[in-house]
Amino acid sequence: MRSWCAVLILGTAFQVFAMDRVSGANATLDIEPGARSAALGSATMAVDGDYLGLVSNPYQLSGIRYGWASFSHTAYFEDTQYDFASAAVPLGEMQGLGLSFARFGADDIPYIREGEPIPEGSDYNTLSYADWMFSVTFGRRIMDRLDIGVGFHGLYREMDQTGWGFRGDAGIRYRLVDKLFVSGLLKGWTSSAVTWESGEVEYSSPEFYLAASYSLPVSYLYGSLGLYWQSAGWLHHEARALDFDTDEDRGGRLWDDPVDWLFGGRGGIEYTFDFGLSLRAGLGSFTTFKSVTAGAGLVIAKFLRVDYAFESHPVLSPVHRVSISISPYLFSHPEKSVPMENRTAPEASREPQNAPLQEPAAESDGQSSPEGEGLGEASPAETGPTSDEVLETQPAGGSYWEE
Repeated sequence: MRSWCAVLILGTAFQVFAMDRVSGANATLDIEPGARSAALGSATMAVDGDYLGLVSNPYQLSGIRYGWASFSHTAYFEDTQYDFASAAVPLGEMQGLGLSFARFGADDIPYIREGEPIPEGSDYNTLSYADWMFSVTFGRRIMDRLDIGVGFHGLYREMDQTGWGFRGDAGIRYRLVDKLFVSGLLKGWTSSAVTWESGEVEYSSPEFYLAASYSLPVSYLYGSLGLYWQSAGWLHHEARALDFDTDEDRGGRLWDDPVDWLFGGRGGIEYTFDFGLSLRAGLGSFTTFKSVTAGAGLVIAKFLRVDYAFESHPVLSPVHRVSISISPYLFSHPEKSVPMENRTAPEASREPQNAPLQEPAAESDGQSSPEGEGLGEASPAETGPTSDEVLETQPAGGSYWEE
């Protein structure tokens, strides 16, 4: 038995040392799918109620009350497309499960084999490339102020050769004071590894990110204002200069260059009116105003919301995203009258007269608690936000770093 254990340990150690350390392994997992988060500078970790952002924000599932299905479509240059779908379901009080599926790739790419003549007309060979992603996430509230979440993500790659990738993440969110929440995400705590058909194995080391959100009601404008921020990575140097015409040494770690680290973050601002319209703007990187983002969201019915985002880039073409979220349960149970005002996350409590859709007896973060769906007698300040209270209401390639 001891000999078998020794062989297993040695084999595992050999496999680890045989892996190539790279930047951005499984970077497809870092592409922003949700239009709401994208319009807020892709500060996804800070945005509650965007179930297309479960890969970066699993702890929001701690507040889900009803099942939601979400879909998004993004068209990049040269007919490259990103399609994403997710489902989020409650697992009792203060916990939920999320499933996500996505495809990023392009089809009908013309190519000519080496040595072949150039074809005439449209008589040429074509090929496709694609990354297929599958993700499972779980979130739970373990204390009145504390939410946790974990996620496991798989990736299948079809390129000149096939490959498989895997990454595990873990996140936490804590309410410092009413309306102010801080979050942390350890991305790739399992390491982010890829194995290729050729036998080559690559991996990226774990990275840690911080995020914060703050919201406040603006009664005289019949709405609320939300602010969102997400940091650059703590542990590694990142290539955060989006202007490719310059060759600047950017991306210092927090303890190396606090100012550079701070400007390497991203953020956004959102104003949500009580009648369901949201206006958003942000920066994908504080290092350049050429990374500006903007968008809007509209709650069409309590079970249906639509979001749009525009993302500029210093060099590449602008990107347009559209996403939609549907709750089959709320569609089939119209008596569950809950406001879907696309509130900022987390929401502040409002006076009943400023939220006409609220139930008079419930003022949880600006949302009414459906009968039988509350979390007990605790107040909003004690329990923190729930994701449904919000719903009802980086360029492709991810982050890169070098040591």
